[in-house]
Amino acid sequence: MSLDSFFDYLEVEKNYSPNTVQAYRNDLNVFNKYLVDEHSLSPLTDANYSHIRSWIVSLVNNGLSNRSVNRKITSLNSYFKFLLKIDLINENPLVNHKALKTQKKIQLPFSESEMFAALSSDNFENSFTGVRDRFIIDLFYTTGIRRIELIQIKISDFNVSKKQIKVLGKRNKERIIPLIDSTINLFDKYISFRSELKSYQESLFLTIKGEPVYEKLIYRIITKYFDNISTKVKKSPHIIRHSFATHLLNNGADLNSVKDLLGHSSLAATQVYTNRSIDEIKKVFAKSHPRNI
Repeated sequence: MSLDSFFDYLEVEKNYSPNTVQAYRNDLNVFNKYLVDEHSLSPLTDANYSHIRSWIVSLVNNGLSNRSVNRKITSLNSYFKFLLKIDLINENPLVNHKALKTQKKIQLPFSESEMFAALSSDNFENSFTGVRDRFIIDLFYTTGIRRIELIQIKISDFNVSKKQIKVLGKRNKERIIPLIDSTINLFDKYISFRSELKSYQESLFLTIKGEPVYEKLIYRIITKYFDNISTKVKKSPHIIRHSFATHLLNNGADLNSVKDLLGHSSLAATQVYTNRSIDEIKKVFAKSHPRNI
């Protein structure tokens, strides 16, 4: 019963997305199976740190990365904190746990020239899928939205007259993002093709069969149009989001404005995207330092 209550708590009180709740559910189910198979132990409330530690060892031995292990332990830690909150346990067995060390990943954004090359009209057919794909890439780059946010966009979220779009972010927080004229033009062109599908779906982005787009399709679209443009190994919606933030900052946008556009709750999250090139830093320094004016 505590598990169901926990998932309800994540969804209702914490406003976690269905995907996040499912990830927590999967992690706890995996740990529960391990306890039953290896220690003949059930329920989860009977687990102590030695059980958790042995699970961590088994995950690492099975080739799971430290980053993935830490994510699973985060799910477990949240569950034990919830049990403390509702007085089902007296102590969190993970209270003194230290996360496994991970190597910080450096994700390079696409350059401005790469983004412009990828969005060139020459790359796209004048068809439903061609216009849709260009619109998807353009919307990622001109708004910085997340993959799941794009998938969830409805036609009614676009306000052409006000040149803005409403986005539902993490924990169901709404934000308004301004749109540029070229994006609005693509919206109009895409809607014209979309209307020919005669689909009754509210979702803005559809497959050729008239169904809402899905994560794997979005990744395939990004890979398809960037494979011939960029040599970067990582090509994803998140890298375009990274590019959006980096290019804004490189061109003089202030950090707080970029934070609001990205839907971050703190500046610390936004600062991940401030990896300006040394050349950009030198330019700003040369223009701004009073001793150099």
